[in-house]
Amino acid sequence: MDNMEHLGAISILPATIAIILAFITRNTVFSLAVACFVGVLAMGSGLLGFPTLLKNSLGSTSFSWILLLELFIGVVIAFFQRTGAIRNFTLWVEKKALTRVKVQLVGWFMGMFVFFSDYFSPLFVGSTIRGLTDKFRVSREKLAYIADSTSAPVSVLVPITGWAVFIAGLLIGIGPIENAEQAMSVFVHSIPFNTYALLAVAMVGLVILKIVPDFGPMRAAEKRAQEQGKVLRDGADPLMGEELTDIKPHEGAGTGLLLNFFLPVFIVIGVAVGTFVGMGSAKTMEAFLCAAVVSGIVMRLQGIPFNDIMKTATSGMKGVMPAIIILAFSYALNQLSKDMGTAKFIIEATQSWLTPALLPMLTFLIAAIIAFSTGTSWGTFAIMMPLAAPLAFSFSANEITPLVYATVAAVAGGGVFGDHCSPLSDTSILASTGAASDHIDHIKTQIPYALVVALLSTLIYLMIGLSL
Repeated sequence: MDNMEHLGAISILPATIAIILAFITRNTVFSLAVACFVGVLAMGSGLLGFPTLLKNSLGSTSFSWILLLELFIGVVIAFFQRTGAIRNFTLWVEKKALTRVKVQLVGWFMGMFVFFSDYFSPLFVGSTIRGLTDKFRVSREKLAYIADSTSAPVSVLVPITGWAVFIAGLLIGIGPIENAEQAMSVFVHSIPFNTYALLAVAMVGLVILKIVPDFGPMRAAEKRAQEQGKVLRDGADPLMGEELTDIKPHEGAGTGLLLNFFLPVFIVIGVAVGTFVGMGSAKTMEAFLCAAVVSGIVMRLQGIPFNDIMKTATSGMKGVMPAIIILAFSYALNQLSKDMGTAKFIIEATQSWLTPALLPMLTFLIAAIIAFSTGTSWGTFAIMMPLAAPLAFSFSANEITPLVYATVAAVAGGGVFGDHCSPLSDTSILASTGAASDHIDHIKTQIPYALVVALLSTLIYLMIGLSL
Protein backbone atom coordinates (compact mmCIF):
# COMPACT_ATOMS: atom_id res chain seq x y z
CA MET A 1 0.00 0.00 0.00
CA ASP A 2 1.23 3.49 -0.82
CA ASN A 3 2.18 5.46 2.28
CA MET A 4 -0.34 8.15 1.32
CA GLU A 5 -3.31 5.75 1.32
CA HIS A 6 -5.47 4.40 4.12
CA LEU A 7 -8.48 2.13 4.54
CA GLY A 8 -10.76 4.73 6.07
CA ALA A 9 -12.32 4.06 9.47
CA ILE A 10 -11.35 0.38 9.14
CA SER A 11 -7.71 1.40 9.60
CA ILE A 12 -8.29 2.16 13.30
CA LEU A 13 -10.14 -1.13 13.89
CA PRO A 14 -7.15 -3.30 15.01
CA ALA A 15 -5.81 -0.77 17.54
CA THR A 16 -9.33 -0.15 18.86
CA ILE A 17 -9.95 -3.87 19.29
CA ALA A 18 -6.62 -4.36 21.05
CA ILE A 19 -7.25 -1.58 23.55
CA ILE A 20 -10.87 -2.54 24.30
CA LEU A 21 -10.12 -6.26 24.66
CA ALA A 22 -7.12 -5.55 26.86
CA PHE A 23 -9.30 -3.77 29.40
CA ILE A 24 -12.12 -6.33 29.18
CA THR A 25 -10.09 -9.55 29.30
CA ARG A 26 -7.04 -8.25 31.23
CA ASN A 27 -4.99 -10.44 28.85
CA THR A 28 -2.74 -8.34 26.67
CA VAL A 29 -1.35 -11.17 24.54
CA PHE A 30 -4.82 -12.44 23.62
CA SER A 31 -6.02 -8.91 22.86
CA LEU A 32 -3.08 -8.10 20.61
CA ALA A 33 -3.29 -11.43 18.81
CA VAL A 34 -7.01 -11.01 18.10
CA ALA A 35 -6.45 -7.44 16.91
CA CYS A 36 -3.72 -8.55 14.50
CA PHE A 37 -5.85 -11.43 13.19
CA VAL A 38 -8.87 -9.19 12.60
CA GLY A 39 -6.65 -6.60 10.96
CA VAL A 40 -5.15 -8.96 8.37
CA LEU A 41 -8.63 -10.27 7.56
CA ALA A 42 -9.90 -6.69 7.14
CA MET A 43 -7.04 -6.05 4.71
CA GLY A 44 -8.08 -9.06 2.69
CA SER A 45 -4.89 -10.99 3.40
CA GLY A 46 -6.72 -14.18 4.38
CA LEU A 47 -5.80 -16.68 7.08
CA LEU A 48 -2.17 -16.83 6.00
CA GLY A 49 -1.88 -13.09 6.46
CA PHE A 50 -1.49 -13.55 10.23
CA PRO A 51 1.72 -15.66 10.20
CA THR A 52 3.02 -13.52 7.32
CA LEU A 53 2.52 -10.39 9.42
CA LEU A 54 4.41 -11.92 12.34
CA LYS A 55 7.22 -13.10 10.08
CA ASN A 56 7.68 -9.71 8.43
CA SER A 57 7.36 -7.54 11.54
CA LEU A 58 9.43 -9.73 13.88
CA GLY A 59 12.15 -10.33 11.31
CA SER A 60 13.21 -6.71 11.48
CA THR A 61 16.42 -5.30 12.94
CA SER A 62 14.32 -3.12 15.21
CA PHE A 63 12.64 -6.07 16.92
CA SER A 64 15.88 -8.05 17.05
CA TRP A 65 17.45 -5.13 18.91
CA ILE A 66 14.76 -4.91 21.57
CA LEU A 67 14.65 -8.72 21.86
CA LEU A 68 18.37 -8.84 22.64
CA LEU A 69 18.09 -5.82 24.91
CA GLU A 70 15.33 -7.52 26.91
CA LEU A 71 17.30 -10.78 27.17
CA PHE A 72 20.47 -9.05 28.37
CA ILE A 73 18.50 -6.97 30.86
CA GLY A 74 16.91 -10.18 32.13
CA VAL A 75 20.38 -11.68 32.61
CA VAL A 76 21.66 -8.63 34.50
CA ILE A 77 18.62 -8.59 36.80
CA ALA A 78 18.99 -12.34 37.38
CA PHE A 79 22.63 -11.80 38.34
CA PHE A 80 21.52 -9.03 40.70
CA GLN A 81 19.16 -11.51 42.33
CA ARG A 82 21.59 -14.42 42.51
CA THR A 83 24.45 -12.40 44.00
CA GLY A 84 22.13 -10.78 46.51
CA ALA A 85 22.91 -7.36 44.98
CA ILE A 86 19.33 -6.13 45.11
CA ARG A 87 18.90 -7.49 48.65
CA ASN A 88 22.15 -5.82 49.72
CA PHE A 89 21.15 -2.56 48.05
CA THR A 90 17.83 -2.73 49.85
CA LEU A 91 19.58 -3.29 53.19
CA TRP A 92 21.98 -0.42 52.44
CA VAL A 93 19.14 1.97 51.62
CA GLU A 94 17.18 0.84 54.69
CA LYS A 95 19.97 2.21 56.88
CA LYS A 96 19.05 5.67 55.62
CA ALA A 97 15.95 5.63 57.85
CA LEU A 98 13.54 5.82 54.96
CA THR A 99 9.80 6.20 55.18
CA ARG A 100 7.12 5.08 52.75
CA VAL A 101 7.21 8.50 51.07
CA LYS A 102 11.01 8.64 50.94
CA VAL A 103 11.21 5.20 49.30
CA GLN A 104 8.95 6.41 46.50
CA LEU A 105 11.01 9.59 46.17
CA VAL A 106 14.12 7.42 45.77
CA GLY A 107 12.44 5.74 42.79
CA TRP A 108 11.45 9.12 41.35
CA PHE A 109 14.99 10.49 41.56
CA MET A 110 16.52 7.25 40.24
CA GLY A 111 14.25 7.38 37.21
CA MET A 112 15.27 10.95 36.44
CA PHE A 113 18.94 10.08 36.93
CA VAL A 114 18.84 7.29 34.34
CA PHE A 115 17.65 9.73 31.67
CA PHE A 116 19.59 8.32 28.73
CA SER A 117 17.38 5.29 28.06
CA ASP A 118 13.62 4.92 28.39
CA TYR A 119 14.19 1.14 28.12
CA PHE A 120 16.70 0.82 30.92
CA SER A 121 15.10 3.34 33.28
CA PRO A 122 11.77 1.59 34.08
CA LEU A 123 13.41 -1.81 34.37
CA PHE A 124 16.21 -0.50 36.57
CA VAL A 125 13.96 1.51 38.88
CA GLY A 126 11.32 -1.19 39.23
CA SER A 127 13.61 -4.15 39.80
CA THR A 128 15.98 -2.23 42.10
CA ILE A 129 13.54 -0.79 44.62
CA ARG A 130 10.75 -3.37 44.33
CA GLY A 131 11.93 -5.06 47.53
CA LEU A 132 11.81 -1.75 49.39
CA THR A 133 8.42 -0.68 48.05
CA ASP A 134 6.99 -4.12 48.89
CA LYS A 135 8.29 -3.77 52.44
CA PHE A 136 6.64 -0.35 52.82
CA ARG A 137 3.41 -1.65 51.26
CA VAL A 138 3.57 0.43 48.11
CA SER A 139 1.40 -1.16 45.44
CA ARG A 140 3.11 -2.56 42.37
CA GLU A 141 0.82 -0.33 40.33
CA LYS A 142 2.26 2.76 42.04
CA LEU A 143 5.82 1.50 41.49
CA ALA A 144 5.11 0.91 37.79
CA TYR A 145 3.63 4.42 37.54
CA ILE A 146 6.75 5.97 39.11
CA ALA A 147 9.04 3.98 36.81
CA ASP A 148 6.98 4.71 33.69
CA SER A 149 6.58 8.43 34.35
CA THR A 150 10.31 8.97 34.74
CA SER A 151 11.31 7.14 31.57
CA ALA A 152 9.99 8.53 28.26
CA PRO A 153 8.85 11.88 29.78
CA VAL A 154 12.40 12.48 31.06
CA SER A 155 14.21 11.15 27.97
CA VAL A 156 12.36 13.59 25.70
CA LEU A 157 13.39 16.58 27.84
CA VAL A 158 17.16 16.01 27.82
CA PRO A 159 19.05 17.24 24.74
CA ILE A 160 21.78 14.56 24.98
CA THR A 161 19.55 11.53 24.45
CA GLY A 162 18.65 9.51 21.38
CA TRP A 163 15.18 11.07 21.59
CA ALA A 164 16.62 14.56 21.09
CA VAL A 165 18.81 13.45 18.21
CA PHE A 166 15.89 11.69 16.51
CA ILE A 167 13.49 14.62 16.83
CA ALA A 168 16.16 17.10 15.73
CA GLY A 169 16.99 14.88 12.76
CA LEU A 170 13.36 15.02 11.61
CA LEU A 171 13.53 18.83 11.58
CA ILE A 172 16.50 19.11 9.22
CA GLY A 173 15.39 20.45 5.85
CA ILE A 174 12.09 21.83 7.11
CA GLY A 175 11.63 25.59 6.68
CA PRO A 176 14.88 27.49 7.35
CA ILE A 177 16.43 24.59 9.32
CA GLU A 178 19.39 23.51 7.20
CA ASN A 179 21.63 21.46 9.47
CA ALA A 180 21.81 19.40 12.67
CA GLU A 181 23.07 22.32 14.76
CA GLN A 182 20.06 24.48 13.88
CA ALA A 183 17.71 21.56 14.38
CA MET A 184 19.11 20.83 17.85
CA SER A 185 18.81 24.51 18.73
CA VAL A 186 15.10 24.38 17.84
CA PHE A 187 14.68 21.26 19.97
CA VAL A 188 16.40 22.86 22.97
CA HIS A 189 14.23 25.98 22.69
CA SER A 190 11.12 23.78 22.47
CA ILE A 191 11.80 22.06 25.81
CA PRO A 192 10.03 24.70 27.96
CA PHE A 193 6.97 24.28 25.73
CA ASN A 194 6.85 20.49 26.25
CA THR A 195 4.21 20.83 28.93
CA TYR A 196 3.08 17.21 28.91
CA ALA A 197 6.51 15.75 29.66
CA LEU A 198 7.31 18.43 32.27
CA LEU A 199 3.97 18.03 34.04
CA ALA A 200 4.06 14.22 33.85
CA VAL A 201 7.39 14.12 35.70
CA ALA A 202 6.28 16.76 38.22
CA MET A 203 2.99 14.94 38.80
CA VAL A 204 4.85 11.93 40.19
CA GLY A 205 6.51 14.03 42.88
CA LEU A 206 3.24 15.77 43.73
CA VAL A 207 1.44 12.43 44.09
CA ILE A 208 4.22 10.91 46.20
CA LEU A 209 4.22 13.92 48.53
CA LYS A 210 0.40 13.76 48.65
CA ILE A 211 0.12 17.33 47.41
CA VAL A 212 -2.05 15.66 44.78
CA PRO A 213 -3.90 12.81 46.54
CA ASP A 214 -4.23 9.41 44.90
CA PHE A 215 -7.43 9.07 42.91
CA GLY A 216 -9.20 6.61 40.66
CA PRO A 217 -8.05 2.97 40.52
CA MET A 218 -4.66 3.95 41.99
CA ARG A 219 -6.34 5.03 45.21
CA ALA A 220 -7.95 1.60 45.54
CA ALA A 221 -4.64 -0.14 44.77
CA GLU A 222 -2.79 1.88 47.40
CA LYS A 223 -5.52 1.29 49.97
CA ARG A 224 -5.32 -2.45 49.30
CA ALA A 225 -1.55 -2.46 49.68
CA GLN A 226 -1.53 -0.43 52.90
CA GLU A 227 -4.47 -2.03 54.65
CA GLN A 228 -4.17 -5.63 53.45
CA GLY A 229 -0.46 -5.82 52.66
CA LYS A 230 -1.27 -6.96 49.11
CA VAL A 231 1.05 -5.18 46.68
CA LEU A 232 -0.76 -7.05 43.89
CA ARG A 233 -4.49 -7.60 43.63
CA ASP A 234 -5.84 -11.12 43.96
CA GLY A 235 -5.63 -12.84 40.59
CA ALA A 236 -3.09 -10.40 39.17
CA ASP A 237 -0.67 -11.64 36.52
CA PRO A 238 2.71 -9.92 37.12
CA LEU A 239 4.57 -9.19 33.90
CA MET A 240 7.70 -10.97 35.02
CA GLY A 241 8.21 -14.72 35.11
CA GLU A 242 8.68 -16.56 38.39
CA GLU A 243 11.99 -17.82 37.00
CA LEU A 244 13.31 -14.32 37.61
CA THR A 245 11.43 -13.10 40.68
CA ASP A 246 12.02 -16.34 42.62
CA ILE A 247 15.82 -16.41 42.22
CA LYS A 248 17.43 -16.68 45.67
CA PRO A 249 20.87 -15.25 46.57
CA HIS A 250 23.83 -17.65 46.49
CA GLU A 251 24.93 -17.62 50.11
CA GLY A 252 28.22 -19.47 49.69
CA ALA A 253 30.02 -16.79 47.64
CA GLY A 254 31.81 -13.64 48.74
CA THR A 255 29.63 -11.20 46.85
CA GLY A 256 29.48 -7.49 47.61
CA LEU A 257 27.43 -4.41 46.78
CA LEU A 258 30.24 -2.60 44.95
CA LEU A 259 31.18 -5.33 42.46
CA ASN A 260 27.78 -6.96 42.05
CA PHE A 261 25.52 -3.91 41.95
CA PHE A 262 27.29 -0.61 41.39
CA LEU A 263 29.87 -1.95 38.89
CA PRO A 264 27.24 -3.31 36.42
CA VAL A 265 25.19 -0.12 36.80
CA PHE A 266 28.23 2.05 36.13
CA ILE A 267 29.12 -0.11 33.11
CA VAL A 268 25.65 0.34 31.62
CA ILE A 269 25.67 4.08 32.22
CA GLY A 270 29.30 4.47 31.12
CA VAL A 271 28.93 2.54 27.88
CA ALA A 272 25.57 4.13 26.99
CA VAL A 273 26.66 7.70 27.69
CA GLY A 274 30.16 7.13 26.30
CA THR A 275 28.90 5.75 22.99
CA PHE A 276 26.39 8.59 22.74
CA VAL A 277 29.12 11.19 23.18
CA GLY A 278 31.65 9.40 20.99
CA MET A 279 29.40 7.90 18.32
CA GLY A 280 26.26 10.02 18.49
CA SER A 281 24.11 7.04 19.45
CA ALA A 282 23.70 5.41 22.86
CA LYS A 283 24.48 1.69 22.46
CA THR A 284 22.11 0.54 25.20
CA MET A 285 21.89 -3.09 24.12
CA GLU A 286 25.66 -3.37 23.91
CA ALA A 287 25.91 -1.72 27.34
CA PHE A 288 23.78 -4.43 28.92
CA LEU A 289 25.68 -7.15 27.08
CA CYS A 290 28.92 -5.78 28.49
CA ALA A 291 27.44 -5.53 32.00
CA ALA A 292 26.15 -9.12 31.79
CA VAL A 293 29.53 -10.48 30.67
CA VAL A 294 31.48 -8.58 33.32
CA SER A 295 28.98 -9.58 36.01
CA GLY A 296 29.29 -13.23 35.03
CA ILE A 297 33.09 -13.08 35.22
CA VAL A 298 32.95 -11.37 38.62
CA MET A 299 30.52 -14.01 39.90
CA ARG A 300 32.87 -16.80 38.84
CA LEU A 301 35.83 -15.09 40.54
CA GLN A 302 33.73 -14.78 43.68
CA GLY A 303 33.27 -18.55 43.80
CA ILE A 304 29.89 -19.09 42.16
CA PRO A 305 30.06 -22.24 39.97
CA PHE A 306 30.01 -21.78 36.20
CA ASN A 307 26.94 -24.01 35.79
CA ASP A 308 25.13 -21.95 38.41
CA ILE A 309 25.96 -18.74 36.51
CA MET A 310 24.64 -20.16 33.23
CA LYS A 311 21.50 -21.49 34.91
CA THR A 312 20.91 -18.05 36.44
CA ALA A 313 21.40 -16.37 33.05
CA THR A 314 18.90 -18.76 31.46
CA SER A 315 16.40 -18.08 34.23
CA GLY A 316 16.80 -14.36 33.59
CA MET A 317 16.00 -14.84 29.92
CA LYS A 318 12.97 -16.96 30.76
CA GLY A 319 11.80 -14.36 33.24
CA VAL A 320 11.45 -11.62 30.62
CA MET A 321 9.63 -13.83 28.10
CA PRO A 322 6.14 -12.54 29.09
CA ALA A 323 7.25 -9.03 28.18
CA ILE A 324 8.93 -10.20 24.96
CA ILE A 325 5.77 -11.96 23.79
CA ILE A 326 3.71 -8.80 24.33
CA LEU A 327 6.36 -6.70 22.60
CA ALA A 328 6.31 -9.09 19.64
CA PHE A 329 2.58 -8.69 19.11
CA SER A 330 2.86 -4.93 19.69
CA TYR A 331 5.43 -4.72 16.89
CA ALA A 332 3.13 -6.75 14.65
CA LEU A 333 0.19 -4.47 15.41
CA ASN A 334 2.34 -1.40 14.77
CA GLN A 335 3.34 -2.79 11.37
CA LEU A 336 -0.31 -3.55 10.65
CA SER A 337 -1.25 0.03 11.53
CA LYS A 338 1.36 1.29 9.07
CA ASP A 339 0.07 -1.02 6.34
CA MET A 340 -3.54 0.09 6.92
CA GLY A 341 -2.64 3.80 7.03
CA THR A 342 -3.99 4.34 10.55
CA ALA A 343 -2.01 7.52 11.18
CA LYS A 344 -2.84 8.92 7.73
CA PHE A 345 -6.56 8.43 8.36
CA ILE A 346 -6.40 10.21 11.74
CA ILE A 347 -4.49 13.13 10.21
CA GLU A 348 -6.86 13.50 7.25
CA ALA A 349 -9.87 13.40 9.57
CA THR A 350 -8.51 16.29 11.63
CA GLN A 351 -6.30 18.46 9.42
CA SER A 352 -9.17 20.72 8.29
CA TRP A 353 -9.42 22.07 11.85
CA LEU A 354 -5.89 23.45 11.88
CA THR A 355 -5.46 27.21 12.26
CA PRO A 356 -2.47 29.15 13.67
CA ALA A 357 -4.21 29.63 17.02
CA LEU A 358 -5.23 25.98 17.28
CA LEU A 359 -2.10 24.46 15.73
CA PRO A 360 -0.18 23.61 18.96
CA MET A 361 -3.26 22.21 20.71
CA LEU A 362 -4.50 20.14 17.77
CA THR A 363 -0.98 18.95 16.99
CA PHE A 364 -0.69 17.67 20.56
CA LEU A 365 -4.10 15.94 20.44
CA ILE A 366 -3.51 14.31 17.05
CA ALA A 367 -0.04 13.11 18.07
CA ALA A 368 -1.47 11.76 21.32
CA ILE A 369 -4.21 9.84 19.52
CA ILE A 370 -1.78 8.35 17.02
CA ALA A 371 0.69 7.39 19.75
CA PHE A 372 -1.99 5.85 21.96
CA SER A 373 -3.44 3.91 19.02
CA THR A 374 -0.10 2.58 17.80
CA GLY A 375 1.92 2.44 21.04
CA THR A 376 4.93 4.13 19.46
CA SER A 377 6.20 7.62 20.19
CA TRP A 378 9.08 7.61 17.68
CA GLY A 379 6.72 6.43 14.95
CA THR A 380 4.41 9.30 15.88
CA PHE A 381 7.31 11.76 15.70
CA ALA A 382 8.24 10.46 12.25
CA ILE A 383 4.65 10.85 11.04
CA MET A 384 3.72 14.15 12.66
CA MET A 385 6.89 16.25 12.52
CA PRO A 386 7.07 16.46 8.69
CA LEU A 387 3.40 17.52 8.70
CA ALA A 388 3.13 19.84 11.71
CA ALA A 389 6.47 21.68 11.49
CA PRO A 390 5.94 22.90 7.87
CA LEU A 391 2.48 24.15 8.88
CA ALA A 392 4.03 26.10 11.75
CA PHE A 393 6.57 27.66 9.40
CA SER A 394 3.84 28.52 6.89
CA PHE A 395 2.01 30.40 9.63
CA SER A 396 5.20 32.15 10.82
CA ALA A 397 6.42 33.39 7.42
CA ASN A 398 9.19 30.74 7.40
CA GLU A 399 10.74 32.20 10.55
CA ILE A 400 11.70 30.26 13.68
CA THR A 401 9.21 31.65 16.19
CA PRO A 402 7.59 30.55 19.48
CA LEU A 403 4.80 28.99 17.39
CA VAL A 404 7.38 26.67 15.83
CA TYR A 405 8.83 25.80 19.24
CA ALA A 406 5.37 25.12 20.64
CA THR A 407 4.42 22.94 17.66
CA VAL A 408 7.62 20.88 17.87
CA ALA A 409 7.05 20.46 21.61
CA ALA A 410 3.41 19.47 20.98
CA VAL A 411 4.53 16.68 18.66
CA ALA A 412 7.07 15.49 21.24
CA GLY A 413 4.61 15.71 24.15
CA GLY A 414 1.77 14.06 22.25
CA GLY A 415 4.02 11.19 21.24
CA VAL A 416 5.16 10.74 24.83
CA PHE A 417 1.54 10.68 26.05
CA GLY A 418 0.79 7.63 23.93
CA ASP A 419 4.10 6.01 24.78
CA HIS A 420 3.45 6.76 28.44
CA CYS A 421 0.01 5.22 28.87
CA SER A 422 -0.92 3.04 25.90
CA PRO A 423 -1.22 -0.69 26.72
CA LEU A 424 0.56 -1.28 23.39
CA SER A 425 3.62 0.80 24.31
CA ASP A 426 6.96 -0.93 24.82
CA THR A 427 7.93 1.53 27.57
CA SER A 428 4.73 0.84 29.52
CA ILE A 429 5.33 -2.89 29.09
CA LEU A 430 8.86 -2.52 30.42
CA ALA A 431 7.59 -0.51 33.38
CA SER A 432 5.18 -3.33 34.23
CA THR A 433 8.04 -5.78 33.83
CA GLY A 434 10.43 -3.90 36.12
CA ALA A 435 7.77 -3.46 38.79
CA ALA A 436 6.51 -7.05 38.32
CA SER A 437 3.04 -5.54 38.03
CA ASP A 438 -0.01 -6.78 36.19
CA HIS A 439 0.25 -4.85 32.91
CA ILE A 440 -3.41 -3.91 32.55
CA ASP A 441 -3.58 -2.94 36.23
CA HIS A 442 -0.63 -0.62 35.59
CA ILE A 443 -2.34 0.96 32.59
CA LYS A 444 -5.71 1.34 34.36
CA THR A 445 -4.17 3.04 37.38
CA GLN A 446 -1.87 5.29 35.34
CA ILE A 447 -4.27 6.54 32.67
CA PRO A 448 -6.25 8.89 34.99
CA TYR A 449 -3.02 10.67 35.97
CA ALA A 450 -1.87 10.83 32.34
CA LEU A 451 -5.25 12.19 31.24
CA VAL A 452 -5.18 14.94 33.87
CA VAL A 453 -1.73 16.00 32.66
CA ALA A 454 -2.88 15.74 29.02
CA LEU A 455 -5.92 17.92 29.74
CA LEU A 456 -3.77 20.57 31.40
CA SER A 457 -1.34 20.44 28.47
CA THR A 458 -4.19 20.82 25.99
CA LEU A 459 -5.44 23.93 27.75
CA ILE A 460 -1.91 25.38 27.96
CA TYR A 461 -1.33 24.77 24.24
CA LEU A 462 -4.64 26.46 23.48
CA MET A 463 -3.58 29.49 25.51
CA ILE A 464 -0.16 29.51 23.86
CA GLY A 465 -1.72 29.38 20.40
CA LEU A 466 -4.19 32.15 21.15
CA SER A 467 -1.43 34.35 22.56
CA LEU A 468 0.94 34.03 19.62
